[in-house]
This record gives sequence, structure tokens and C-alpha cells, in this order.
Amino acid sequence: MFELLKTDSHSKARLGRLRTPRGIIETPVFMPVGTQASVKALDPRELLEMGTQILLGNTYHLSIRPGLEIISAAGGLHKFMNWTKPILTDSGGFQVFSLAKIRKIKPHGVEFRSHLDGSLLFLGPKEAMHIQRLLGSDIAMVFDDCPPHGASAGDVKDAVERTLRWAKECREQPRTGEQLVFGIVQGASHARLREHCAKELVAMDFDGYAIGGVSVGEPEPEMFAAVEMTEPFLPAHKARYAMGLGTPAQLVELVARGVDMFDCVLPTRVARNGTAFTKKGTISIKGGAYKADFAPIERDCACFACKHFTRAYLRHLLNVNEILGLRMVSVHNSHMYLNVMSDIRTHLAAGTFSDFRREFGANYVPTEKVRLARALHAAAAQER
Repeated sequence: MFELLKTDSHSKARLGRLRTPRGIIETPVFMPVGTQASVKALDPRELLEMGTQILLGNTYHLSIRPGLEIISAAGGLHKFMNWTKPILTDSGGFQVFSLAKIRKIKPHGVEFRSHLDGSLLFLGPKEAMHIQRLLGSDIAMVFDDCPPHGASAGDVKDAVERTLRWAKECREQPRTGEQLVFGIVQGASHARLREHCAKELVAMDFDGYAIGGVSVGEPEPEMFAAVEMTEPFLPAHKARYAMGLGTPAQLVELVARGVDMFDCVLPTRVARNGTAFTKKGTISIKGGAYKADFAPIERDCACFACKHFTRAYLRHLLNVNEILGLRMVSVHNSHMYLNVMSDIRTHLAAGTFSDFRREFGANYVPTEKVRLARALHAAAAQER
């Protein structure tokens, strides 16, 4: 199912190919997030033109709205949203533990209140796999327990044991056709727990493995460390997926740490506030500095927005709340993410990834929050 084509000689970066029921995915790959059966502000034609290989759908949200009855009647999620390429669906575990204000953990799942209307719901391994089977996704994720950043060592240990128990239950559930199932490694920032979780999941022989419990509020150095703790215990012949990450510069660094698959809401989320990603960092298009700037968002970008509109025009649209403004910034950001991954694959194939990584990191200016986290981490390392 996963073919490792090449490994970088200067890092753990991998060039690969993942076979799914609806097509081959060239890795490393970025998956745009279609939470509600749609990537916000974008249509399938635009996504295909950008080179999107696979989308991510959300089990929790889709099971509530529009509901499984509607999606099943439509012929599955692919037909419902008119998307013919692969779809990966998450299990809903993260949403249960992050959105539900009232929940009760039970041996075979979680009883919780809907974040929409407060109705009583239950989701566990059996239910999560059943939903994903009806959705007809190409890759289904196991139901896991994702503890929040800052959870105690005891709570993290309990979450790991639940994750393993639930993963075994997920493994035993029926799946649709050639549907792949990925296990999820938890363990927060505890190296021994991550090693234990990874080894136990690998013994269950899933089709691929995700690194979970990252991008849950931890600073960047901790996020990288969690990936580094996990990667050595994942098999080389299976795909590796870092869930919910990250900025373009972080994706480059995570590829160098041996990760193959990514998803993140940032490209469209920040676009709705007028923030655009570029190879040199982010810029706020709504700012006054761009009022008479008739250059594109990024000069060497081939996306539709950059080929047809200026920063000045997009700033005007955003400031008068015209939908076209946020749509075009969403187009640019999504294209930029996909293009970075395409560049990574090209450089891995050519054996020049280390040069690309060095140049990208040198030119990309991180946000103030990331810079502060790096400085604090460096200071703490010096003290040790």
C-alpha cells in the first residue's frame, strides 16, 4: 500500500507513494481540510487545479450534520460532495475531547453533549468505524483519546492505555471494500509513553500510523520533540501522518523528521482574516501598507489569485467584506501549501532537499509567537 521510493541522505525525509482505492497519492502530501464536506471558500474544481491529491473529512461533524442518513442516501461522502479523489476521515476523537464541555469516559467510548444543541451522544471505536464505513472514506482513523496540552503524566498514561484498547476494538470492526485504517500514537511529551504506544500499535499491524497529540496548544519545540520521540518506532514501509500541522516552515522541518502526510486548517482559517502565507512568512493583506500596492500576493506564485489580482484590490475586497477577497486569499494559501509539498517532492527526487530545506528556513520569517517559543526553548537548553 505504501512504497518508499527514496530517503534523503542528509535527513529522515522520505519520497513515497501511497495506494488507495481511489488513486495513488504521492508523498509527502498536504491534505486540505474539508470539515463539513467542503474546504472552506473553495470548490472541487479549484482544488483539483491546485493539484490536491486527497482531502480530509470530519467524522464527528458530518455524523451530526447533515447526518449519516443523508450521506448514505447520496451514495457516500465522495458522491455527496462531488469529489472523486481519496478522502481521509478522522475518527471524531479529537472533537469529542476538545469541543464537548460535558463528557463521561466509559470503557468502550465517550458519552458527551453535542456542542450544537446539547443532545446526549455516544462515540467509541465501534461507532467511529461504523460512521467512517458509511461515509466510504479511503483512509479511516482509529478512535483515540487525545489529552490536552499540560495534562498530568497520570492522565496521559491513562489516555495512552485507552487509545490502545480502543485501537484494538477499531481493528476488529468491519471496513468498506479496500478502506485503509491508520493507528494514532498518543503520549504527549512523554518519550516512554510514545514509544510504548507506537510499539503496541505497530504490533496491531495498521495500514499506516499517525502522530497524534500535537498541535494541541504546545509550543513548537515540544511539537517537534513529540514527532522525534515517535518516528523511530514507526515502520519504514508504512505511511506516517502528523495530525493538524502546521505552518509551511514547520511542514518542511517535519518532512525532514520523517513525516509523509499532513493536514491543517490554517490556510483557509487565517485567509478569512486577510492573512496570506508566502515563502517568506505571513502578511496581513488588510494592512494600510497595501492600499496602493499593485503587486500580487507573491510575485512568483502561479495561483489564480496572484495571476489576476493585486494586493491593493484584495485589501479593498477584504475591508468592505466582499466574499471574493477571502476566497482569493484562501485560494492563494491553499495553493501555496500544496506547492511547497510539490517542491519538496521534486527536491527529494533530485537529491537536493537539504539545500531546499536550508534556503526555505533561512527566508521564512516565523510569527512572533513561534520566535518567542524558540527563544525560551533555547534559553532552557542552555540552563540544562
